[in-house]
Amino acid sequence: MPRQVTSLPLSLPASPAGVPLYRWFYDELRAAILAKRLMPGARLPATRDLAKQYRLARATVVRAFEQLESEGYVEGKVGAGTYVARVLPDELLQVGRSARSGLKRARKVRWSAFAKRLRPFPEANLRPARAFRANQAALDAFPTALWAQVAARRLRRASAQLLAGGEALGYRPLRQAVAEYLNTSRGVKCTAEQVLIISGVQEGLERAAHLLLNSGDPVWVEEPGYPGAAIVFRAVGARLCPVAVDSEGLSLEEGKRRWKRAKLVFVTPAHQFPLGVTMSLRRRLALLEWARRSRALIFEDDYDSEYRYAGRPIPAMQGLDQADVVIFSGSFNEVLFPALRLAYMVVPSGMVDRFAAAQSVSLRHAPLLDQAILCDFITEGHFARHIRRMRELYAERLAVLLQTAKEKLSGLLEIPPVEAGLQTVGWLARGIQANRAAAEAAKRGVEVIPLSRYTSRRFEREGLILGFAAIDGKELTRGIEQLARTLEGLH
Repeated sequence: MPRQVTSLPLSLPASPAGVPLYRWFYDELRAAILAKRLMPGARLPATRDLAKQYRLARATVVRAFEQLESEGYVEGKVGAGTYVARVLPDELLQVGRSARSGLKRARKVRWSAFAKRLRPFPEANLRPARAFRANQAALDAFPTALWAQVAARRLRRASAQLLAGGEALGYRPLRQAVAEYLNTSRGVKCTAEQVLIISGVQEGLERAAHLLLNSGDPVWVEEPGYPGAAIVFRAVGARLCPVAVDSEGLSLEEGKRRWKRAKLVFVTPAHQFPLGVTMSLRRRLALLEWARRSRALIFEDDYDSEYRYAGRPIPAMQGLDQADVVIFSGSFNEVLFPALRLAYMVVPSGMVDRFAAAQSVSLRHAPLLDQAILCDFITEGHFARHIRRMRELYAERLAVLLQTAKEKLSGLLEIPPVEAGLQTVGWLARGIQANRAAAEAAKRGVEVIPLSRYTSRRFEREGLILGFAAIDGKELTRGIEQLARTLEGLH
């Protein structure tokens, strides 16, 4: 079929002020092609002729043609001229046309076994904090102005090397600062070479699960326990083995009796989530010895150990480890602000290369500029001062919670002594159902989480999780008063 030749008898409006001539000419030609005023297959005049016809510089016409050709509206061949494409890119993108006609069905995707097991992680509550928002720090007390000064100073002196990227393990000065902090404050025995900078403990769990677990491998998890860990372990096909928590932490004897063996054990020994108990030294040593003999590994989640209000801090389990069975992880998101998305893992020396390789083929490394800013925040002493200030603030808020609860909730909700953390458990009086209590409290503007959300078994008594860190004393008092009225109506 012979190609049509056009003399381009188009009436082009004047170019709008401020619009480059090549862009105006491109827009007009594209509109003519889409409106079929220039038919598919039509040959366009030479750029020299068009420039003369429309009183444009030839370079302007050439640039418009190049843009049209790059987007698929025209086709050009050396010595043969330029033609309107027979199949236009806009026609290829009209997927809605066939969908509306009902001729095209959604394509069935053959998901992997991993994808089929995936469940989304619960979204964070972004509404203004109110009593008793759990798992949230006092974000309004974070020194944002100071952080902005540190960030601005770091960005002003950012080097080309810093902008280019870095090691898979993370920004080396930050890893050194983290290692020094953990050695001093948490009794962790490590060097900077064992520290891996990640986005959060959740990423650390996901990384460890993929590297260490095969489908069907048994994983011990605390009961009740952190649901984010269960989401990860289920996704990789591991077999979840719930182990009860008593006053000393995860019950090793129950685990051995009920499940016999484990490939990995997930624990929160410093401040068990969500019950808040601290694993005893005796239990820690027994678990470490059992893991050594059983060739199991332990993932130690040290999620909010910085905030301890009573007693001497017990060193991390990793610091007691003599057989390289503990993977240790903690987060700056919990103690600074969640949007930071920076945390750390400490892995045994023999595992560093595999963890670094996994990081390099996924994220390459955590955001380097944010790591450098955090490093400055730590090394200049701001991090330690912030922790001390927030520990005092949270201790004050905890005192308000305990005193007001003692006055208003006696016989309705028992709050045990709180040694650490940002939230606590409250045990309901017999006969009060936690799910109903939470639903009724929500009607009064009070947030409480039923303990059953973190466990698959029933407790002798039902409980509620109450956060106290994110809200001030006035709101805590209001919350206690409203919760008391709620529970009185259910008792």
